[in-house]
Amino acid sequence: MNQLFQEAIIVSILAATIRTMTPLLFSAMGELITQRAGIWNMGVEGTMLMGAFAAYIVATSTGSLWLAVLAAIVAGALMGLIIAFMTATLRVDHFIAGLGLNLLASGLTLYWFQSYIQGRAQPTFSGFENIVIPVLSDIPVIGPILFSQRALTYVALLTVPAAWFLLYRSRYGLELRCLGENPKALDVKGLSVTARQFAAVMIGSGLTGLGGGFLMLGFSDRFLADFTAGRGWIVVVALIAGNWKPRGVLIAVTAFAFLESLATHLQVLGAQVPHQLLLALPYLASLVLLMGVRFRSGQPARLGIPYRRE
Repeated sequence: MNQLFQEAIIVSILAATIRTMTPLLFSAMGELITQRAGIWNMGVEGTMLMGAFAAYIVATSTGSLWLAVLAAIVAGALMGLIIAFMTATLRVDHFIAGLGLNLLASGLTLYWFQSYIQGRAQPTFSGFENIVIPVLSDIPVIGPILFSQRALTYVALLTVPAAWFLLYRSRYGLELRCLGENPKALDVKGLSVTARQFAAVMIGSGLTGLGGGFLMLGFSDRFLADFTAGRGWIVVVALIAGNWKPRGVLIAVTAFAFLESLATHLQVLGAQVPHQLLLALPYLASLVLLMGVRFRSGQPARLGIPYRRE
């Protein structure tokens, strides 16, 4: 265990934390936009899974990682379209719609994957490599952690100030927050609540799909059933823990990513702890966090409540 406190190991853990938080951060910022619009999308897991699958198919078919990124975004947006139609138009219970979408995504991706490989050896691809930023990457300790990462990691970090600006410094953000707090105010002004909820959910789900796509393109070279392994649920917990604010969500996502990175390194170092417990560490932490959360002052007042014109 003394190895854990060596500088090289600490740097490795923190660098892996930044990489690990990337797909969670994309998905969390997307879900933040969705929930601020009053739609409680519980289909984050399925949306990430569909984004990962779309990225895999395009990457192995075309060899283009950036086309795969686009495919993940489109797949996520289409999943968002389904959720928006069910919740904003049909007014189906948000939790039931999301859980149903997760089951649909799990079954469809497995079926499509088996149809794609048709008994042959599974195609693989070469994913994104780290981009080393000259000069900055040579800074001791900080350089390897922050300035030697995947290209999309830097984009994910930028989504936090972008989401903050969108929500609190733009007219669209004001309307978006109004959807989750008092949609009737928009309706009275002659603005379509449903159309704005559709737009918010599709934009948010596109980011969530991108999170799943990065999970595939940045960490693996092949697809597996239920590839996202519960990360979509961690995203939902991160929103609650972060009090529905970009900075708070960033902190929560970073904490979960750190625990996952730490668990991985403890396994590699041969820690005398059951590996099943190490793998479950981030999920156990999320349960403890949910039990400890008492105040939800940042939750949109109309989150999960279908709007009906009186």
